[in-house]
Amino acid sequence: MMPHINCVLETALYVDNLDRAVRFYRDVLGLRVIDTSARLVAMDAGQATVLLLFRRGATANGAQTPTGWVPPHDGTGPIHIAFAIAADQMAEWERHLAEQGVTIESRIAREAGGGRLYFRDPDGHSVELATPGTWPTY
Repeated sequence: MMPHINCVLETALYVDNLDRAVRFYRDVLGLRVIDTSARLVAMDAGQATVLLLFRRGATANGAQTPTGWVPPHDGTGPIHIAFAIAADQMAEWERHLAEQGVTIESRIAREAGGGRLYFRDPDGHSVELATPGTWPTY
């Protein structure tokens, strides 16, 4: 029998300016910083999920930590990330993003009832806010 996966625990974005990225995810999306180092900032993304913001290139050689080795990884170009929101919060998020000067790039309504808002973070990553009905599992 195959072991069971519970959920995606971490998602990583690679950014050019770590301070700027933290300000965006903290001040615009309300995520809380839970750990920092010279190469990354970990943010609480809700319901036991973590958003890792890595300084682009800082992880390409891996990293030795006091408890073990973290293998190398890195990324370039715009990456996509989606955050789950309640359906009754969509209009409030649209107002909040407009107040923060964030341009909505796209709005999509799913046949199953889910709604999606797409916009860009300061590094050009595609950020999505998605409501229930977006996927059969959400």
